[in-house]
Amino acid sequence: MPKYTNADRITAGGNGQHPAEKTYPSKTDAQIALTQVEADITRGQWSDPDAGALNFGDYATVWLRDRKLADRTRERNESVIRLHIVPTFAAGSIADVSTARVRSWRGKLLATGVGEPTVVKAYQLLRALLNTAVDDELIRRNPCRIKGADRYDVPERPVLTVAEVFGIADAIGPRYRLLVLLAAFTTLRFGELAALRRKDIDLSGRVVVVRRAQAELQNGRLFDKAPKSAAGVRAVSVPAELVDEIRHHLAQYPGPGQEGHVFVGPQGGQLRRSNFRDDWIKARKAAGVAAELHFHDLRHTGNTLASAAGASTRELMTRMGHSSSRAALMHMTSDRDRAIADRLGSMIRGAGGAASGSPEEASADT
Repeated sequence: MPKYTNADRITAGGNGQHPAEKTYPSKTDAQIALTQVEADITRGQWSDPDAGALNFGDYATVWLRDRKLADRTRERNESVIRLHIVPTFAAGSIADVSTARVRSWRGKLLATGVGEPTVVKAYQLLRALLNTAVDDELIRRNPCRIKGADRYDVPERPVLTVAEVFGIADAIGPRYRLLVLLAAFTTLRFGELAALRRKDIDLSGRVVVVRRAQAELQNGRLFDKAPKSAAGVRAVSVPAELVDEIRHHLAQYPGPGQEGHVFVGPQGGQLRRSNFRDDWIKARKAAGVAAELHFHDLRHTGNTLASAAGASTRELMTRMGHSSSRAALMHMTSDRDRAIADRLGSMIRGAGGAASGSPEEASADT
C-alpha cells in the first residue's frame, strides 16, 4: 500500500518549505494532517521539528557570548555553565533537554554535594538559556518547570550586639578597625568599603558616599565597577561617635591624595578579601563571637541595629542600597538618615563602645 506525506512538504508562514514529519496510510489522512499544521501556523503554534536539533553546547556558547554582562558576572556565569551544565547537556541537542532530564540533572548535582546556592544558580541559568531558545522558536516550551528549583531558603545569619562589634574592632589590627565599624554602622558591603576614596568621606557632613564597588576576577585582577544598581549609589550618614575613629584612620592608613583608597592592604596595595581574611578570623576568635560569622554578617547586623533605631523598611533599603522597590519609593531625606545615625550613636554610647575603643583625636583632618 502506498504511503502519503502531507503534500510531501509544508509551507510555514513565510519561512520556506519544511519536510513533513511523517508518512500517512492515505492521501486523505495526509491532507487532514496538513490542514491541522496549517491551522497551527495560523495560530502561531507551529514550530519546526528540526529547529531543536541545534547542538546545546554550541548554542550555550553563543548565548553567553551575546549577553550584556559585567566582567565578574560573566566570569561567574561561565564557570557555572562550564562546571555544572555543559557536562550533562552539551553533547545533545536543544530539543533533547526534557523536564525529566532537568529534574534528574538537578538531583544529581545536589546528591554529589554541590551547594544549594550553586545548584539554584545553575538552574536559573539553564532556564534563562532555554527561555531564549523558546524565543528563537527552537523549542515550543521551556522544560525547566520544576517548582521551587529557582530559589532556596537562606539560613538565618548571626546578629551581633554593639558590644560584640566593638569587641571584634578592638581585637583586629588598627589598620582594619574602621573597616569593621563602618561595615556594621553604615551597612556598606566589603567591595564598597574596599573601593572608598578619601574624597568619598565628608567628616563635616558625617556621610560616606558610595560611588563604586571593587570586584575581583578569578585571575586576581581587581577593578572598580558601578554598584549593583542605581540604588547602590548613595550617601550614608555616620554616627557622630565614629567621627574620631574616621579622623584617626585617615591620618594613618589610606593611600595618598583625595583619590587614595581609604583601606589598603598590609603592604600598601589594594585591599583584597584574601589579605584580610586571616585578620578577620583571628579577631573573630579573639572576640569570642560565633564561629560561623562572616564579614558580610556585619552588614546584616547594621541593618538590624538601624531597624531597632527606628528605620522604616523604605529607609533600610535606601541606606543599604537595595534596588528592589527603590524605584517605587521616595528617597529618604538626609535629615532622616542623620536621625537614624544618631540613634545608632546612642547605642554605641550605651554599650560603652566609643569610650573603650576610640583612638585619640589625630591632628590631621579632611
